[in-house]
Amino acid sequence: MSDTTTVSPLRQRMIEDMAARKLNPHTQRSHIQSCKRFAAWLKRSPDTATPDEVRGFQLHLIESGASICNRNRIVTGVRFLFRVTLRRHDLAAEVWHIKEPERLPPVLSPEEVKRVLTMATSLKARAMLTLAYGCGLRAGEVVRLRAGDIDSEQMIICIVQSKGRKDRHVMLPPEVLELLRQWWKARPTASKSGVASEQQWLFPGRRNQPLTTRQFGRLFKEAAEAAGLRKTVSLHSLRHSFATHLLERGEDLRVIQALLGHSKPETTGP
Repeated sequence: MSDTTTVSPLRQRMIEDMAARKLNPHTQRSHIQSCKRFAAWLKRSPDTATPDEVRGFQLHLIESGASICNRNRIVTGVRFLFRVTLRRHDLAAEVWHIKEPERLPPVLSPEEVKRVLTMATSLKARAMLTLAYGCGLRAGEVVRLRAGDIDSEQMIICIVQSKGRKDRHVMLPPEVLELLRQWWKARPTASKSGVASEQQWLFPGRRNQPLTTRQFGRLFKEAAEAAGLRKTVSLHSLRHSFATHLLERGEDLRVIQALLGHSKPETTGP
């Protein structure tokens, strides 16, 4: 699995295995990069690895200072190669995951949320941030919204194939719909042509692709800094604040769980 422009038979087989299991493109790229990193450390093809070398690679990741999250991501890709593509269950059994400490993102008060939304640098940024908070959406769900996902008659948003490849409906508050209509009228002319209106991205980036979550995160950071927030927050803080504020207002936990797309109640609690 060398790092050349020529795709090796092993990598091609792994790509086919991932595609057959409908892993999303981001996961596929991550798995390939993880296996390339293992091959670079091993200095030969991963299909020749021994159990001791699998163990040694994981110790190397820990000693190199890789975060728990990054280390788990890397070994997940390597384990896929062993378990699925190579069918080497003896090697897959040598891969272990480290439990990550559970940390809840800081919760913003309603006043802080209002300040962030007010300080958004553009109408586009304000519409995206309002969706993240007002509807409790993940960053990836916001950037992948298409015009046809907005149902103004039933006042719902259809979230298509989100985390866990699940669809769900979320409520669409009237004030969010009004803001989306303002943005739809003001969006760049270039994004209006060539594609049926219902299939157009709500928030297009370059080359008529959706804005990336990294770009969305920068928009939040700019607004948070302009709002003068003193606490360390991330874009996910808006989604967590949405759930917390609903809970504080007495909303049923099972309803909040459904809105967030959580399958387990314990992942929803504040």
